[in-house]
Amino acid sequence: MKLKSLAFALAISAALTGPALATDLRIGIGEDPDALDPDQSRTFVGEVIFAAMCDKLVNITPDLTIIPQLATDWNWSGDGTELTMDLRKGVTFQDGTPFNAQAVVDNIDRSQHLPESRRKSELTSVKSVEAAGEYQVKFNLSAPDATLLATLAARSGAMMSPTAFKKDGLDFANHPVCAGPFEFKSRVQQDRIVLQKYPGYWDADKIKVDTVTYLPIPDATVRLANLRSGDLDIIERVAPTDAQSVKDDPSLTYADAPGIGYQGLTININNGTGAGNPFAKSNLLRQAFSLSIDRDALNQVVFNGAYTPGNQPASPKSPWYDQDLPVPARDVAKAEALMKQAGVDRVDLQLTVPNNPQSMQLAQVIQSMVAESGFKLNIKATEFATMLAAQTAGDYQADLVGWSGYVDPDANLNPFVTCNGGINDSKYCDPALDKLMQAGRASTDPAARKKAYDAARVILDRDLPLIYLYHPTWIWAMGKKVTGFVPYPDGLIRLEGVSKS
Repeated sequence: MKLKSLAFALAISAALTGPALATDLRIGIGEDPDALDPDQSRTFVGEVIFAAMCDKLVNITPDLTIIPQLATDWNWSGDGTELTMDLRKGVTFQDGTPFNAQAVVDNIDRSQHLPESRRKSELTSVKSVEAAGEYQVKFNLSAPDATLLATLAARSGAMMSPTAFKKDGLDFANHPVCAGPFEFKSRVQQDRIVLQKYPGYWDADKIKVDTVTYLPIPDATVRLANLRSGDLDIIERVAPTDAQSVKDDPSLTYADAPGIGYQGLTININNGTGAGNPFAKSNLLRQAFSLSIDRDALNQVVFNGAYTPGNQPASPKSPWYDQDLPVPARDVAKAEALMKQAGVDRVDLQLTVPNNPQSMQLAQVIQSMVAESGFKLNIKATEFATMLAAQTAGDYQADLVGWSGYVDPDANLNPFVTCNGGINDSKYCDPALDKLMQAGRASTDPAARKKAYDAARVILDRDLPLIYLYHPTWIWAMGKKVTGFVPYPDGLIRLEGVSKS
C-alpha cells in the first residue's frame, strides 16, 4: 500500500514538474486570417499572428514612436536617398538560418518582386538594397521617402527565413518561418492557429508563455462568453455594447486604445465582373450614397457612441485630418438631387459584409438610411477571408471593410487608391492623385506632406472609391490570470511581457 502511495506521489510530482506546467495562452480573434505570409497577407488578424511570430526591422511604442527591433540603429544620407541600418547580431530564424544583411536583402527583394506580394506599392521608392557588411544593410532610394521607416515597422519589415521561402514558394504560408518569439506549430482553417515558444529567440527573457492558440470566433458576444467561461484568456475587439459589463466584471480586466485605422466601404470601380454597374460608373451616385448616411447615428446606434464618426482615412482628431472637408451631415434632399443629376431615381447595389452580428447590424442601419434616397441595398454576409478573396478577384460591388492603420498616413491611403496600389481592389486610378501621393511621400516636411495629402483628399472626396464611416477604438478583455498586456493604437496583441499565472 505504501509503495502504491509512493508511486502515486512520484507520478504527481513528475506531472507538476513536467509538461503539465507548460502555459498555453488562448486568444479569441475576430476572423480567420488569410495567408500566413507577410508578403501575401492583408487581414488585420493576420498581422495579429505576425506580431507573435515575425519580428520586424523596427517596431513602435504605444505612443507611436519608431524604435529598434531587428535593426539596432539607422541613419539617413544628407539628401534623404540612402538609409543605412545596423542589424542585431546573434539572431536566428526559427529554422536556424542566421539573420544578417543578406537575409534583409532577400526579404525586400521578395516583397518587391513576388508576383503575389501586396507589399510592392509600399516599397516603390526602394531602388535597391545592398549588404554593406555582414550586419549592415543599405536602402538606396529613387527619391526621398518619409514613409519608409514606418513601412518597415509593419509587414514590409517583417523578416522571414530566406531558406524557407526560397524552398517553399507560395506554400511558405502553410508553414511560415520568421525571426520572432513564437514559431508556427499548426493550423486548422476556421478553427485554430497554434504557435510555440522559439527557444532560440534573441529576447527570450521577455517571453512568459510556452504556446499561444488563436481561435477565430466572428461573434463578439460569443468571444466574450468563452472568455467568461475560462475557455479563452484574451479576446480582441470587444463589442462597445459589452464594454461596461467587462469593466464591471471582477473576474476580467479591461483595456482599450484609440485606433489609427478606419472602417468604411470599398467600391468596385473598375475591377472585373463586379464593375460596370451605374454605381461604379457614377461618382454622383457614390456622393449621394455617402450623403444618405448619418455617421453620428451609426456610432450611437451600433457602437454606443464609443467610436469616432469619420469621412477620411485619418480621424478628425488626427493632425493629418483635412479640416476643410469635415464629416458631412446627412442630407437626403441633396442625395436625391445628385441621383436625379445622374439620371436615375433608384439604384440596386449589393453590399458584402463579414458574417458577424455587429457588421450585419451596421449594414442593416445603412440599408435603412440609404433607402430613403432611392438605394435598394442588398446585404450579403460571408466569411471574412472569403470576402477579401472575392474582392481581390473583382467579384463584388461594394464591401464593408476597414483598415487597422499604420503610423504614417501614407500607408493608410496609398495602397488603396494609387493606380498600382497593392490593395487597390477598386482598381480606381487617377494619375493626378498618384502625383500628389508621390509628393507626400517624397517630402520630409510635415506641412508640405499634409498639403499634398489634402489636395489628394479633394480628388478622393469627389470620386469616392472608398466611403469612410468611422474610426474604431480597440477594446480588449482578459482573465485575471493574464498580466503584462499593453494596449497599442494599431490593435495588435504584443506578447512580450505577457504572462498567465
